[in-house]
Amino acid sequence: MAKSDNLGHFSFKNNEKTAVGSVLYNEHLRLIEKNRFAEFAGYLMPLWFSSISAEHNAVRESAGLFDCTHMGILEFAGKNARDFLNIIATNDTGKLKTGSAQYNYILDAAGNVLDDIIIYRLSEDKYMVVVNAANEPKIKAYLEALINNDAIVDIEKPQRKLDYKPAIRDMRDPNNGTDCRVDIALQGPKSMVLLLSMISKEKDREQLENLKSFHLFETELDGYDCIISRTGYTGAKIGFELFVHPEKAADLWSLLLEKGKSLGIIPCGLGARDSLRIEAGLPLYGHELAGEFNINPFEAGYGWAVKLEKEFFIGQAAMRKKAEARNMQVARIELPGQKGIRPARSHDGILDENGLCVGWVLSCAGVSDKQIALVYISSKTIERNPPLGLYYLARSKGQIEKGKKDKARKNEKLEPDIPGKIIERFAKF
Repeated sequence: MAKSDNLGHFSFKNNEKTAVGSVLYNEHLRLIEKNRFAEFAGYLMPLWFSSISAEHNAVRESAGLFDCTHMGILEFAGKNARDFLNIIATNDTGKLKTGSAQYNYILDAAGNVLDDIIIYRLSEDKYMVVVNAANEPKIKAYLEALINNDAIVDIEKPQRKLDYKPAIRDMRDPNNGTDCRVDIALQGPKSMVLLLSMISKEKDREQLENLKSFHLFETELDGYDCIISRTGYTGAKIGFELFVHPEKAADLWSLLLEKGKSLGIIPCGLGARDSLRIEAGLPLYGHELAGEFNINPFEAGYGWAVKLEKEFFIGQAAMRKKAEARNMQVARIELPGQKGIRPARSHDGILDENGLCVGWVLSCAGVSDKQIALVYISSKTIERNPPLGLYYLARSKGQIEKGKKDKARKNEKLEPDIPGKIIERFAKF
């Protein structure tokens, strides 16, 4: 059920469905047992194939192959597609040229982040938009509400309606024709080598070698028609996403692993996907974006993707107020992680040099002998950059009985369990 209230808040309740395997599910079953799968966004996805650390290291040293076929992929087509996207997205999509991509947010009129997306311009009047798997049903419902004039577009002008209404289709649905796509991600320094070995046309090989970040082109990989985009979610300087027809995805996945074996390329699961994105400082919707703290793009470190100076986009007025009022930010911190150190968890307290709680852990991953955490803390603390401490919340009733807190409250004075320090917000590898 979806609805938009008079203040512009769009709400959506997804119907619970039994999780299903992705289009690569049978390929995964050839490699791992069912106990290594977990439910994620309505799909049964592999957590790991070998180990999280081995897969993490493979992406940093050679390359890793990720099943992203669960991600939503929508096509916007027609002469009004560009203008429609420029109104529903925060970045300046009007500047997108054919063969380029752009990071964006979709907001409701109240300025709440409904999803972070990437928009790809395929041709003059055709765009491909990748949305998070968990948000796909909500985004589809929101787009339908906008097109049917059932959602508030502008809280300052409640009667405002959208003039532009393009044709929208689900590119993952094979029933929608031969021009369908699902996403397979190949990330890491050896990914370029593997793809070059699978492209026969010299012109296309040159195009791949010269492909810049957030650019794309269409070619064949050993006969499989693909859109290759230089994008990804791992922090790898060299990494690609391959958009292939869903009925060809399994064969291409298998071929990539076979040809990449000599290069050290291995399949990777959700565990490494999470540890890699945390190490790189990339946000996950519901954690470092939106979620419990309703974190906005400016707090997340992505204010550059919200063009407040644009003539108009949905949620613009509300987001301008949020940007001006912010006093918290997402930061990346380093914590000790050697053997015997307890892993930090979501909601553990972040303390300043005086032991005052100034924020909380959002996500954390062990990387080698340290932990990298993405935290939500006071902007003033980041500016001062003092030594930090981490307070472990109680993990059991017994720990509470011994005096451990089960919640860290802002400005509460606590004793740190381990030290930490702020490091650069993002990292490239």
